[in-house]
Amino acid sequence: MKEIEEQLFEVLVDDPDADGGLKGAQKQAEPANFLRHVAALSGSKLGDGLVDAKLVLSWLLTHLGAGAGFIGLLVPIREAGSLLPQLFTAGAIGALPRRKWVWAAGSILQGLAALGIAVVALVLQGAAAGLAIVGLLAVLALARSVCSASYKDVLGKTVGKTRRGTATGLAGSVSAAGVIVFALLLLWGPFDRAPLVIAAILLAAGMWVLAGLVFATLEEDPQPRQNVLGLRQSLAQLSLLRQDGQLGRFVVARSLLVGTALAPPYLLVIAAGQQADDRHLGLLVLASALASLVSSWVWGRMADRSARQVLVWSGVAAAVALLIAIALGAMGHAGTAGIAVVLFGLMIAYHGVRQGRSTYLVDMAPDDQRAAYTAVSNLVVGVVILIAGAASAALAMLGGAWVIAVFALASVAGAWVAFGLKEVS
Repeated sequence: MKEIEEQLFEVLVDDPDADGGLKGAQKQAEPANFLRHVAALSGSKLGDGLVDAKLVLSWLLTHLGAGAGFIGLLVPIREAGSLLPQLFTAGAIGALPRRKWVWAAGSILQGLAALGIAVVALVLQGAAAGLAIVGLLAVLALARSVCSASYKDVLGKTVGKTRRGTATGLAGSVSAAGVIVFALLLLWGPFDRAPLVIAAILLAAGMWVLAGLVFATLEEDPQPRQNVLGLRQSLAQLSLLRQDGQLGRFVVARSLLVGTALAPPYLLVIAAGQQADDRHLGLLVLASALASLVSSWVWGRMADRSARQVLVWSGVAAAVALLIAIALGAMGHAGTAGIAVVLFGLMIAYHGVRQGRSTYLVDMAPDDQRAAYTAVSNLVVGVVILIAGAASAALAMLGGAWVIAVFALASVAGAWVAFGLKEVS
């Protein structure tokens, strides 16, 4: 098995013999750990794709008659809920000698929350279903925040510096293939769409649980225990933004690029004919999954060479996609097919932003402060997402094109700020 793992490792990474900064037992275990990262993250990302708040859960709440108010809460809760708590959990996570257990537990909790969403969809309707699913999504987002706060530190300890982007990018492509199968079933399958969506959520629950079990098998050397930070000490970590100018610039760039996550619902607003039938859902899920499949691995390899450039090009790609959406809307061609093409381009940019920011932060942060850097960055961006979500909802009263235009300008600004970051990959 060890020989097979080493052979796969040599095939999958760009330069397996390059010094990735690992020492001793962690260096010897890197091939096995690399593959376990790919397997666990593939399962987690597949769960993300099957329980997509922007598309799948929005469709499910519409089907259950939950009302637009609950649907509007999905994306902000999903995005901000997975970011905001990290500043306050990072200290406790840092106190643990092995952080893999935190990620494993968080992944299993996400699976249980997804299982709850599926059960609610089977037994409730209307506002009751909307309230229950939004609440379970909040639990899922909190569990994801714990995974996010611990993952970068574990990745940095177990996978070499020039191979991290490849591991996460490959996982994105593998999981996207599974979501594409789901999308094709939505488009052309002989099944009723509602049971198919619920079955997909159940599958996501299983994948999250399995991912947690796989991640628990990582070989992670223990670290000396750190003191658990209190609330005041956790908030004091925000001083890192002042102490490290590159971290501050990185957070600004990442904040300006949040439109890649928040814009998709507004693409539907400017679409000509907004009646979302079953094929409409399948086409949009397919566009999103294809974008992940064709871009995640490529972005990952690029990030290993220059995560800074990935952020720059992702911002440019997002701006181009959003400007095309505005142009299609002005010409009256923003139908389902047109918006699916734009969503494809925007999701390529979205995965680039995720890949670039993840790899850049891991490579930039000192080994003993990865959790703190991650938590500070995610707290600020989570607040930005809440503010941007509220502001864009208000601006949307003038029309979806106004929101898209603001996100396009912010993406250009984000690319410009990222261009000024130092190379750390």
